Amino acid sequence: MRRLLSSAQARTASRLLQLAIAGIFVVGLATRNLSVVVNAALALGVTFLPALLARDFDIRVDAGLVLLLTVALFLHTLGMLGLYAGVWWYDHVTHTLSAMLVAGVGYTATKAVDHYSDAIYLPRRFLALYIVLFTLAAGVFWEVLEFLAREFVVGLGFDPVLVQYGLDDTLVDLVFDTVGALVVALFGTERFDDLSDRVTEWLVTEWS
Repeated sequence: MRRLLSSAQARTASRLLQLAIAGIFVVGLATRNLSVVVNAALALGVTFLPALLARDFDIRVDAGLVLLLTVALFLHTLGMLGLYAGVWWYDHVTHTLSAMLVAGVGYTATKAVDHYSDAIYLPRRFLALYIVLFTLAAGVFWEVLEFLAREFVVGLGFDPVLVQYGLDDTLVDLVFDTVGALVVALFGTERFDDLSDRVTEWLVTEWS
């Protein structure tokens, strides 16, 4: 499949989005909006994970996947400025992108372990089903964590950092989590094959 951006262009776009997330963090500080500050700080931190993987484990993540991660984090952070509440479809887009990343992580780790261990064999059809179930399980875990974090912060007398809009919203979020997982399971696993091979090489080097 032909790439829309070269690796250099993808890296440049990722850096610009990191700067945009940092800008949103500054806006949060200026407006004293705790939810914006916390979400921007966490998002900015996560954008550096691929660099840490490359530095500490010699696992290099494709520039296109790094850009997808950064786009998802930027859109989530931007949503905290009011788009989540003001644009009805915005949450659906961010959940779909996040679910695609979670599905990719699940696929990468599972395929790497499958290749590393002769005791494990996962047929491709089962792997596709596993990706969907893994992503849904992660989505349910996130929704529970979001609810508990909200209740804890409200109990302390602060405004919630993570916002929930009720059970109906949670169910819709899980629907779009499923959509993101299906996109990867049916059409996008090859994008993660190179990363999976690198994780397998690391497992062989470190654990064999």
